[in-house]
Formats: sequence, structure tokens, C-alpha cells
Amino acid sequence: MYFQYGEAETAYLSARDERMAVVIAQAGHIEREVDTDLFSAVVHHIVGQQISTKAQATIWKRMRDEFGVVDAAAILGAGVEKLQSFGMTFRKAEYITDFARKIESGEFDLEGIRQRPDDEAIRELSGLKGVGVWTAEMILLFCMQRPDVFSYDDLAIQRGLRMVYHHRKIDRKLFEKYRRRFSPYCSVASLYLWAAAGGAVPGLKDYAPAQKPKRKG
Repeated sequence: MYFQYGEAETAYLSARDERMAVVIAQAGHIEREVDTDLFSAVVHHIVGQQISTKAQATIWKRMRDEFGVVDAAAILGAGVEKLQSFGMTFRKAEYITDFARKIESGEFDLEGIRQRPDDEAIRELSGLKGVGVWTAEMILLFCMQRPDVFSYDDLAIQRGLRMVYHHRKIDRKLFEKYRRRFSPYCSVASLYLWAAAGGAVPGLKDYAPAQKPKRKG
């Protein structure tokens, strides 16, 4: 399943912003996979933190091959050492196990998250061990398919903004200007900024100042 959007969202964003209209026209319709199972989405995002997409996919395939369905019972039945054997760190295995315990005990109401507004859902998810604000925002976007997610902590979105709008730096105030411009379809704007950052639009460059080489000695 892919993130669901259509002409209503792209027409709105194109009318609001000429440069975004160009990105949308050149990138075309973007298909980004979503995982509608909230438990496995949380686990998947914890696994993927600070590693490559390829490494995340490898670990996730091992887990799916072993468990079939990645749920709380499977995680708790495996234990930390077994989880580590899939290629994740000890700390991530602990985070995932702690999350599974909270679900099994009823301490954390996972399905209740679906009923919360974005800010409350992000606050509750980021209260879990191993889940920061960025991870919570990605869960809202790529699992719950919330339409108005725009993550300041996402480096690729910041890169996309610099490239499309020729900024050297994106501070919070400037970021919020774009959030207001793209709302209520910030999630779709995010898809196109990621595409721009990844090279989907020819001729764009990153305007961030070049890093000065560190002096030795």
C-alpha cells in the first residue's frame, strides 16, 4: 500500500507555490509505501534509526522471515538476544522489548493513538523508549497517513527546502513559514521535498554553505 493522495492535494500545493508546482510537475506522482499496522510500524522505525535503508530492510526481512507477523507476542517470545541476532544493537532490542511489554500489559494504548490529534499522538509516541519526535512524525505519516506532517528534524526535508527555494539555511521561523503555506497538505509537500532532495528534479543544487575543512594540529 502507498501513501494516498491525488489531484486535490497537488492542485492546492501548486496553486499556493510556483516552485512547488514545478517540482510536482517534474517528479510526477510519488509512491511511498506505508505500513498500516501500528505496532510493526513503531518497531520498524526503531530498527531503522541511524542505519542505512538497506541495513534496515535486511534486519526487517530477517524478522519477518522468523516471525511472520511482527507483534508483541513474537517480540516477547524472542527475547533481547534473539532480536540482536537479526543485526540490531542491544539498545534497540531493549527498546523494542520494552515497547512490546507496554502493549501486552495495556500500559500503552496503541490503538488509542489513532484517535489523538497530531500533537498529542506525537507526544505520546515520543514518550516511548527509542522513539523521538522525528520517529513519531514518520509513524504519523507512513503508518497513520496523517495529511499534515512536516518534520523540522528531517534533514532531507531541510535539504529539499534549501534546493527548491535557494536558502542557505532553514531556521525554525523560516520552516514554519513553509508549514503554513503547505498546510493542510504538508505530508504531500514532504514527499516532493524528499524527491527534490534525492535528485528527482534536474538542475537543483544545495545552497548550504560548504563546510570548511578542519585545521589539523
